[in-house]
Amino acid sequence: MADIRIAGIMRAGVFSPNHIGNDAAIFNMVADQLRKRGCEVNVYTEEELVASGGVPEPYIFNMCRDERSLEVLARLEDEGRLVINSAYGIRNCVRDRMTRIFMSVGTPYPESFIVDTDQAVKTMLTKAGVAGCWIKGGDVHTRHREDVAYARHPQEAQELLQEFFMRGLKTAVINRHTEGEQIKFYSVAGTRFFHWYYAFNGGHSRVGLSLLSQNDEPHMSFNADAFHRVCNRAAEALGIQIYGGDAVVEPDGKVTIIDFDDWPSFAPCRQEAAPIIARTIMSLIKKHNQE
Repeated sequence: MADIRIAGIMRAGVFSPNHIGNDAAIFNMVADQLRKRGCEVNVYTEEELVASGGVPEPYIFNMCRDERSLEVLARLEDEGRLVINSAYGIRNCVRDRMTRIFMSVGTPYPESFIVDTDQAVKTMLTKAGVAGCWIKGGDVHTRHREDVAYARHPQEAQELLQEFFMRGLKTAVINRHTEGEQIKFYSVAGTRFFHWYYAFNGGHSRVGLSLLSQNDEPHMSFNADAFHRVCNRAAEALGIQIYGGDAVVEPDGKVTIIDFDDWPSFAPCRQEAAPIIARTIMSLIKKHNQE
């Protein structure tokens, strides 16, 4: 398989807030796994991709988020190259697009409002009975912690929205706060791999059993297999294969997705995830060549 030439495009550091090392680690591990399978893998930065206007390799895996990079990758896709994750899918993970897609396909997702950052929302939120809510940058991938903020009431939401406007963000998504216990998850579409753990517990699990927290209080339990299927449907709707995110387990066992990421760091499970991602890339290359 030495004739399989693959380009890997690393994520620009500005799009890895607090995760530059973790993002680089999973990227490099996947590249090494592909090389072990006999592939030639050439690595580029997003800056190099944009400056050159493309790469010569017929197959591309990437962690890009810069819109300039996505423009190049989308053009290469349109020309027949295989790009994983798809540039179009990555664009769909920007929160305003993601919210519209999730609401249209019935993904379990909080009641949400897509607004302009210079819009008056206090009255709207009050009429909707929204108290606590999350304000999230809508038209860009997250770059700073401040791109996601919690508001305790509509007045605070209005003030936070004004701060978003002053920082140059054009749109925002307002999610009604969901009560429950937060979990984090990582997966690769088309595989059985589904790693999840309770966000505020040192432990983790890949099975549908509840764990005990450090103070021995029981966690809220849920059906992990069923939730994995929900996540795969969400990834399919967005158009991505390699994904992760955050969700809230509610007291009745319902699980609501509150965030969804194209190619996260897989930090707690990258040793297991890297070969699975590489195998998935190889499988997609084979499928692409048969089409």
